Amino acid sequence: MDLRDSPAEATFRAQVRAWLEESVPPGYDPDDWEWRLPADERFRLQLAWHRKLHAGGWVGLSWPKEYGGQGAPVALQLIFAEESARLRLPRGVCIIGLSIVGPTLAHVGSEEQKRRYLPPLLSGDEIWCQGFSEPDAGSDLASLRTRAEDRGDHFVVTGQKVWTSFAQHARWCWLLARTRSESRKHDGLSMMVVDMRAPGVEVRPLVQLTGDSDFNEIFFDGARVPKENLVGAQDDGWRVAVATLMFERYGIGLDLRKEWLLRRLGELARETGRVGDAEVRTRLAKLWCDYEACRLTTFRHMTRLGRGEAAGQPGPEGSLSKLVSSEIELEVGALAQEMLGLAGTIAPGQAGAPDGGRWARVALGSRYMTIAGGTSEIQRNIIAERVLGLPKGR
Repeated sequence: MDLRDSPAEATFRAQVRAWLEESVPPGYDPDDWEWRLPADERFRLQLAWHRKLHAGGWVGLSWPKEYGGQGAPVALQLIFAEESARLRLPRGVCIIGLSIVGPTLAHVGSEEQKRRYLPPLLSGDEIWCQGFSEPDAGSDLASLRTRAEDRGDHFVVTGQKVWTSFAQHARWCWLLARTRSESRKHDGLSMMVVDMRAPGVEVRPLVQLTGDSDFNEIFFDGARVPKENLVGAQDDGWRVAVATLMFERYGIGLDLRKEWLLRRLGELARETGRVGDAEVRTRLAKLWCDYEACRLTTFRHMTRLGRGEAAGQPGPEGSLSKLVSSEIELEVGALAQEMLGLAGTIAPGQAGAPDGGRWARVALGSRYMTIAGGTSEIQRNIIAERVLGLPKGR
């Protein structure tokens, strides 16, 4: 992997940078969209920006043209991500669709499903959510109890999902449900696409520690799902779920916006007079080393995918990036709190909050990333067993 731009890539980077700098929404403040705006207003900003990106041909750069993408090399997708992060521009609204559902559907879905769902996913016309976790099935996902009863030409879904990001905006749910009871809990599961507007589907927002309500509960009470919405074979949903989780962990690991946050943390060390503290300097250095290792590891994985060397989906190595990326954010929040003391607990919108309350929000919001996509403990098990080849723990 050569991280230097080729002449063609350098030209593309210049084009991307110029377009982004000219297209920044009027009055845009990255701090606003990251934590100060109310959730609904932030969503409207992200949706408008997503549609502008799509109109400019920047969404789905490396996706196949027949499904609405540009068919460009993966390297160009990385360049675009780097330039967007440099300007701290908002993410598009279809994060679940773009990083999780879309890649999985492209890998395992039928041709009809790809042509139906991928183009409106890229355009932002249809938002997706992911129906995996349940009140009694989080890290142990295969213990889920939501059932999809086979009624011949359709399924009837009953059960509950929780911690479902963006469900309040979603048109479709990427649902894992039990279609048959088996002695082995990983068997008898099926993946299907559920219409969030169908009768029998209810969404209830959950308020997080940060005050946001991006997470939701979904209740299914006899919701009808046509058989053509089944993804992969019936009762073989665990295979599709594993592919989904691999893409999810891979996407979490690629968070280039952390570079700006680390730079700001270094500035905070100077402002608080802690830059000469040996422990603080050591922790800052470790954060930078971990971030750079995570970034380069993710780039290496993307290069392999672009070359067709990974069977079309990330491997268990994605757990490395996911683990390190989420733990970095946790440590950033902890270190900032230690340097600021009680002032670091002042929330956004309150008088005297350092950096407008950024560090309180980081500290409160960082823990969930160590849970999303599989806890850090789960990632360590995957790395130990499937990457290092160590024996399973008892």
